[in-house]
Amino acid sequence: MKSFLQEVAEDLYARLGEDLKDTAIIFNNKRPVAYMQEHLAKVVGKPFWSPSFFTIQEFFALSSDKQVADQYTQFFTLFHQYNELLAQEGGSLIRPDAFYGTSQTILNDFAQIDTELAPATELFTELEDTAIIQQQFQHLTEEQQAFLEQFWKSFSAGKQQAQQEQFIRMWRRMPKLYEGFHNTLADNGFTTRGQIYRKLAEEEEGKPGFAANFKKLVFVGFNALSKAEAVCFKRWQEKGLALFYFDTDAYYMQDPMQEAGLFLRNNIQRTGLVNALGVDRPHLKQNQKTINVNQTQGRTAQAKILQASLSQHYPLLKQADHTGKVAVILADEQLLFPVLQTIPSVFPDGSGEPLPVNVTMGYSLLSSGIYGLADIWLTVQEQLVVKGKETVYYREVEGFLSHPLTAINEEDRAAMQKQILDGQLIEVPQAVLQQPGELAKLFFAPIGSGLDGIGTLYQIFETILYQEAATGRLKQTDSDLLTSLLKELNRLSDALTTYAADLSPSFTLALIRKALQGISVPLLGEPLQGLQVMGLLESRALDFEHVYILGTSEGVLPKSSSSQSFIPDSIRRVYGLPVPENQDAISAYMFYRLLQRSKTVSLVYNAQPDETNPGEQSRFIRQLEFESGYPFHYFDHVQDMALEQRMRFTITKQGDVARKLNAYLDGEGPYAKKLSATALTTYLNCPMQFFYSYVAGIKEPEQLAENLEASNVGSILHMVMELFYQELKAKNLEITKERIAEHRANVPALCKRAFAEVMYNTPEAEQLPLKGMQQVILKIIERYVEAILDHDEKVVPFYLIELENKKDYITPYPVSVNGKKKTVSLYGIIDRVDQRQGVTRIVDYKTGSDELSYTCIDDLFMPDSKNTNKAMVQTLFYTHIYEQVRNKAAVEPNLYVVRNMHQEGTLFKDKSKAKTLLQAESLQECKQGFGELLTTKLEEMFNEEVPFVQTGLDENCKYCPYTTMCGK
Repeated sequence: MKSFLQEVAEDLYARLGEDLKDTAIIFNNKRPVAYMQEHLAKVVGKPFWSPSFFTIQEFFALSSDKQVADQYTQFFTLFHQYNELLAQEGGSLIRPDAFYGTSQTILNDFAQIDTELAPATELFTELEDTAIIQQQFQHLTEEQQAFLEQFWKSFSAGKQQAQQEQFIRMWRRMPKLYEGFHNTLADNGFTTRGQIYRKLAEEEEGKPGFAANFKKLVFVGFNALSKAEAVCFKRWQEKGLALFYFDTDAYYMQDPMQEAGLFLRNNIQRTGLVNALGVDRPHLKQNQKTINVNQTQGRTAQAKILQASLSQHYPLLKQADHTGKVAVILADEQLLFPVLQTIPSVFPDGSGEPLPVNVTMGYSLLSSGIYGLADIWLTVQEQLVVKGKETVYYREVEGFLSHPLTAINEEDRAAMQKQILDGQLIEVPQAVLQQPGELAKLFFAPIGSGLDGIGTLYQIFETILYQEAATGRLKQTDSDLLTSLLKELNRLSDALTTYAADLSPSFTLALIRKALQGISVPLLGEPLQGLQVMGLLESRALDFEHVYILGTSEGVLPKSSSSQSFIPDSIRRVYGLPVPENQDAISAYMFYRLLQRSKTVSLVYNAQPDETNPGEQSRFIRQLEFESGYPFHYFDHVQDMALEQRMRFTITKQGDVARKLNAYLDGEGPYAKKLSATALTTYLNCPMQFFYSYVAGIKEPEQLAENLEASNVGSILHMVMELFYQELKAKNLEITKERIAEHRANVPALCKRAFAEVMYNTPEAEQLPLKGMQQVILKIIERYVEAILDHDEKVVPFYLIELENKKDYITPYPVSVNGKKKTVSLYGIIDRVDQRQGVTRIVDYKTGSDELSYTCIDDLFMPDSKNTNKAMVQTLFYTHIYEQVRNKAAVEPNLYVVRNMHQEGTLFKDKSKAKTLLQAESLQECKQGFGELLTTKLEEMFNEEVPFVQTGLDENCKYCPYTTMCGK
């Protein structure tokens, strides 16, 4: 079947022949131009002078002697006019940042008023009673007058609320604002697109007779026309100057209930425009096709159906001429990147031949690393200038250092990162920020004014552009984006210089962000070849044999949202301004038009409901199924997900693994190691975690402690308690209630000192100001210390023996490894050893959710057991080492769990026997059982036949630093 543009090309050549060279062909957008040129070339079959091609905006702009004002010129012109009106009213002037959002709504309303030829003064007239409406608006229909009455009744005298009064004041300003805005632009040689449309329709164009430069004006593929377009088109038709090619179908043209034909029926039946292609042909009824409706679970999952579905069309894309064969249409344009990531770069047939893909949608700066760097700079300036800080948050500094466009050399980056890490610089001072080079100095220097900020950002990206080009790393897309960014900054700079040179830095930064977010550049590709990926609007006038439409969910097709406006719906209906039904009709036409000449159609929608998606297919699909008679096939696509998502593997104890593991045995050789209580409990938690940490030696990278981890809190608490009792022990080994009470006043200072030592590795950091969360954590640690001291005051007097002894507690532990007698060097650092009532106590401090109760000794070493009490294992481990080294018996293990020691005490409790380890029988029984289980577990640890395996308990992986590496 011939495509629409092919039909147009044949008819045009038959009508105009050699006069094509004097013809202007006008489209809604640029996309169909290449297709039309291709079809004309085939129809003519010889070299010929090409007609002129325009978009409707470009063609109408030929009629004006003024330049279309850019967004900044329009904003600042409107802003100054608005403040002039406020001054005349005696009101307070508005700031530009407060006005910006309002301005965009007003400008959009003004544009619609102009393109729809609505009388601005009349539209904004304030009416108070029905009589005035009937008298002054006799030209309106009864229905239009009813809309006016309905609207103004809500604003009748005495009923205004504060919001309504504010609206009325805005409404009264609008006629003067509209007139002043356009007059000021005109005085400066500028205009708006809406004004160009209005002037042309009212025959007040700046260049009368501009259309006479062409023998024919050919308008192709139009649907919804503004009133200004309709007036101009009708006038040119009456002069015999215009030809119109509407792509219509009897399916919706001859049925007044079909919204898809709403505007085309108006164009032909009411406006009187003549379709050069003649009667409406029944493409949709005659060309039967199967409709595949694909339901997916998730937005991005919609792109995944292309992996399998597109493969059937790959042979088509290998043909010499595959123009108009296959297209992926994105009703939801945010699916562009998931689609591009899904489509393979080469044909999956093993040939390695590139798969041709043409993306007509723009590549947004917002999706690029260039915007990421600009966003970091904007955030930095907001911190330095808007918030008045003298430091920059470390995450922005890290982002700058690691960004590929900054090209900071590895040595400088590592040096600066080390300085930040060593100093725990959550907030990085200016002195540090200036070190990596000239780009860093420019990047982190606070701007002085709005214009200064634009100039600085321009200089940063100009430097990057030249730098990337010089090194050969500059890609075409990045080059286009950088060039567009620099042009946009130039435009913004020119606008500020002309209209607001003294604009505040804060608002300038916001304007820059808005400006950059709107930048996009076209992706490269051949518009006539390969798989075509485009948005719904870009598909106008184009036909494809095989069509995939993604995003056919209700609320997306048609869109449920509408643009902001100060013109209420009822007033819009009075003056014929766009209303929601218009957008529905436009969407319906684009949807049905894609089906007219296609052979296969696949529709995809997201069935997963969320706050923005009801999870329902578009009503257009249901409507088509009910009315068309096409066979519909529904598919429910579920992503393949393995039931077992863990990557299961083991590490055998051979080669280097065995050599490094055996370094713990007999305490000999250059690699001799000692086994700590933490290493043991790590093995109990997960043998694979033990392997990563204590055999492979893979350590966690050092990070800034922005939010204190549990381990940091525990380390600080341990140091505070060590410092507290060291000071008391230096004077007298006996600890009494009075001595503790007297020394409590030093706790806050000791906490700050310990915090500085643990977090910054230097006591000098004690003088640094603490941030909000750090202060909170410090208070928590103080409360923990107080809880320990409260308990100690109840068990005094006791005698301090040792505090945090880091060197003496090493003992050889006999084990049998692979049939040979070996020893393991057990090592521990005991928090505190004291003596109370003749009993030596091992005291271990814990800040977590550890428990004193246990079910039975056997559970302590049970693999993947939820009843394992690792705190008890650790405390008994220390007790055993102490008894061996000091040749003592009946040493009492005490666990100070600060969160609940007031209620539960410090002695372990056997749940089954309801007794504590304080009882000699229970304590001896516990130690004996512990020793036996420890021997068994250590022999398993070093047994060559038992590989390292992953834990079977998911909760053991919750805080494991090796989770990603492990794949669990």
